Amino acid sequence: MQLEDTQAQALEPSAGESVNIPGITIDESIQLRPVGARREEFVRASFIWPALLVVLALSIFPLIISLYLSLSTLQFVTGGFDIRFIGLENYRQLFFGINKSEFLGVSRQPSLLGWVVFLGGTLTLVWLWILAVRGGAIGLVGLVLRALGILFAAALLWLAVTTLAQQGRPGALLVTLIYVVVGIAIQYLLGLGLAYLVTQQLPGRRFFRVIFLIPMMITPVGVAYMFRMLTDTQKGPFHPVFVWLNMSSFTWVKDPWGARIAVMIGDIWQWTPFMFIVLLAALEHQDVETVDAALVDGASRWQTFRYITWRAIVPVSTTVILIRMIEAFKIIDLPNILTNGGPGTATESLTLQALISWRTLDLGTSAAIAYVLLFVVTVFGVAYVNLIRRRVADA
Repeated sequence: MQLEDTQAQALEPSAGESVNIPGITIDESIQLRPVGARREEFVRASFIWPALLVVLALSIFPLIISLYLSLSTLQFVTGGFDIRFIGLENYRQLFFGINKSEFLGVSRQPSLLGWVVFLGGTLTLVWLWILAVRGGAIGLVGLVLRALGILFAAALLWLAVTTLAQQGRPGALLVTLIYVVVGIAIQYLLGLGLAYLVTQQLPGRRFFRVIFLIPMMITPVGVAYMFRMLTDTQKGPFHPVFVWLNMSSFTWVKDPWGARIAVMIGDIWQWTPFMFIVLLAALEHQDVETVDAALVDGASRWQTFRYITWRAIVPVSTTVILIRMIEAFKIIDLPNILTNGGPGTATESLTLQALISWRTLDLGTSAAIAYVLLFVVTVFGVAYVNLIRRRVADA
């Protein structure tokens, strides 16, 4: 009797095993699963897939439509609109045609300093590529992509030195890069400094933690109108100060760099609290015992910050800079309301130029500018992650 039970148990398949019956061939990939497990997977898929399809439709469908618009021209006619495919004509107009002066700017022969900056920057980029080749840890595709990235960076550097030369004029592409680079650098330094101060045993630090967060709670449109009022040297609230500084006849919107500085000040004022709150959380969660041990051993405050605190917050810093960089490329509220892109097109960002083209019903050019912005953000984001964030993680 026990022998029969043992044979019956041997014939019963266990969970996850294939069935082998003499005389009957069954595919080994077929696994016996309980009906309840299959039903659970079906229920899970029935909840996930509809939401996933909606998200994909809302994200992919506009990308496809805008890509087609960037390769077409759209005209409104009686009873509807007429779309005509024109290929890369919209992109040609941006880089070589009628929209070049607004998109890329007006180039002039660079000065001696411009040549030095361009040659020095190009040699630095080439040296970085040589170091990547000598490292040997990167494949052929990676080296080719890095070479293309170096060419792209060199082209941007040449655009900067030629449009910032005397009698030159930077376009929306370079102005956007200035907003991003200068703005994020100052935001990070101010946010780190304020976060480090409120972690010290200073009176009123709890009060200032709340005060420093107020600018981030105001909408960008409100910030733009507020700075439009504050920068009014004729009848603004700081009119007596401008008179005392002999700047009552100065107008921000009439000077290109003055207008750009006003836009950057507003953007820095609004988004420094974002850097502040994230870096404050990173500083407060570092290992206190290590810092105390360093101070007991005779390390100065600067040495403690450089060798302990800084290394502890570097991963958080790289992440918050990446997030802020992606958002900074889309700046539109401040230049639109504060200066309306002026004087002329001096403060136009890529998003504002796309909006102006859309207002004039030039939807093809607007879509082309949006796709150029997508390409620039992708290149900068990937380059940042590969060259900085990965090295930080390895360190």
